[in-house]
Amino acid sequence: MSEFTKFLGFAFSALLPLVNPLGTALVLLGLIGTAPPEVYRTLARKIAIATTIFLLMIEAAGTVLLKFFGISLPVVQVSGGLVLAAMGWNLLNEKEADEKGKPPDVDVRTLQQQIFYPLTFPITAGPGCIVVMVTLSAHASLKGLLPSFAAHAGIAAAVVLLSVLVFVCYARAPKITSRISPQTVHGILRLIAFVLLCIGVQITLNGVEAIVKTMRM
Repeated sequence: MSEFTKFLGFAFSALLPLVNPLGTALVLLGLIGTAPPEVYRTLARKIAIATTIFLLMIEAAGTVLLKFFGISLPVVQVSGGLVLAAMGWNLLNEKEADEKGKPPDVDVRTLQQQIFYPLTFPITAGPGCIVVMVTLSAHASLKGLLPSFAAHAGIAAAVVLLSVLVFVCYARAPKITSRISPQTVHGILRLIAFVLLCIGVQITLNGVEAIVKTMRM
């Protein structure tokens, strides 16, 4: 049981700042824009489920898949960081939907096609989460049979708890800004876009730094 609680704490504390459900909910709001509450609830539920499945698949077979395709973790960081930076840049330079303030029409079908990419990966669970899950899985597998099972169960429980937080924050994303003026919301979303751009650049630099260190060895 000690391995369960230990890895539950490790996984949750490591993944929470990377996923950042409350902050990412504002990013989601900026990408989707004005939409009925039921649309946000549906998307939140599907993204939370997809996040759970995605992270558990990485935890179970991430290392094997990366080795199979010959992909290193630094390359994942660089690629994922560039994707995040590009999305942040596009969001930062996005023009107002309408000069009269009329909200744009929401294409629900298009949103449904974006559940995994980019709403789950890399927006919700980015390359940093992949690195964390692969690392935790490797450490958990070094234990004995029963301790290893408990450790992996703790990691899975942390993922489920985090996905519940994702659902709650994403489903309530419109309410987070419902009492804020449109100008303030616009400013917040631009700030979040800039932060997303910075996160992408930072992840990319971390990957480049790791690659350079590998080349020097």
